[in-house]
Amino acid sequence: MTVLAIVGATGAVGSVMIDIIDARETVPWSEIRLIASPRSAGRRLRVRGEEVEVVALSREAFDGVDVAMFDTPDAISAEWAPVAAECGAIAVDNSGAFRMDPDVPLVVPEVNAEQVHHRPRGIISNPNCTTLSMMAALGALHRSFGLRALVVASYQAASGAGQEGIDRLQAEIAAVAGKGVGNRRGDVAEAIAAAGLPSDSPFGVPLALNVVPFAGSLRDEGWTSEELKVRNESRKILGLPDLRVSATCVRVPVVTTHSIAVHATFDGPVDVATAQQVFAAQPSIVLVDEPEAKRFPTPVDVVGEDPTYVGRVRQALDFPNTLDFFVCGDNLRKGAALNTYEIAEELVRG
Repeated sequence: MTVLAIVGATGAVGSVMIDIIDARETVPWSEIRLIASPRSAGRRLRVRGEEVEVVALSREAFDGVDVAMFDTPDAISAEWAPVAAECGAIAVDNSGAFRMDPDVPLVVPEVNAEQVHHRPRGIISNPNCTTLSMMAALGALHRSFGLRALVVASYQAASGAGQEGIDRLQAEIAAVAGKGVGNRRGDVAEAIAAAGLPSDSPFGVPLALNVVPFAGSLRDEGWTSEELKVRNESRKILGLPDLRVSATCVRVPVVTTHSIAVHATFDGPVDVATAQQVFAAQPSIVLVDEPEAKRFPTPVDVVGEDPTYVGRVRQALDFPNTLDFFVCGDNLRKGAALNTYEIAEELVRG
């Protein structure tokens, strides 16, 4: 008997977790328990063809649970993941509460699955969705060539800011559609204001017909929290504490699926053909790299998909031992729900 709990089951990522479980031909769980805030308790959700009642988050909710997947805000995870562990469950947390804790492994199963067995606190952390969007590709290349330095520019979807971000982008698109704006400074903002949208956007400035070179919150020396997550989490996942990393995180008017332009330098010579073979050999990577036919990864082709899509693979012209490529990954699936669930399955297999 193996019991899985989904904490935050009624949220956006929790719903995707249920979709992923429903799509599996078989699952290793004798029971799937749904846990959420007291205001959601009593709701009934369908899981694998059965109605399951949501129970309120409490210590008693973890009785008999073997693995508890958390999709909750940082503060909730920080309080309740240790409680789950005290009750005998292994907590797999999707928040940022434990990612840089030295006693909590940060796991991407394709890259460092062995780390699930080294969990002194009984907690395993899931990386940030931006880092995850590129990690399957980077892990495969690192195993083959040895990664030395990384420069990335992310193009992050509105859903990375939660449902509020999705709703705001959709409202802004409706406000500017058919208005002929985008040709004069300020006309996009004027159209959005004329539609009655509040000025306190989660993005700070209009996102429709725009790109915003800022994602996350401001940190020291002008860096954002998202940019520092890419740096620090990549180092921890790959086991490269001194990896040189620089990131610029940009919000773009896409609903779901993050994209990343990657500039990766390796210990020795690397070539496009071999890199493409490495990518093509990975079960969780889809190589789409036919630029002459205009075939390359884009968010509209990747949204709703489990794999990482990779294309535009090039050998850098002016930087030795360096590849440039483009990556797309659905930030709500592989970037959150799917990786968390794959960790849970890895625990059962182990």
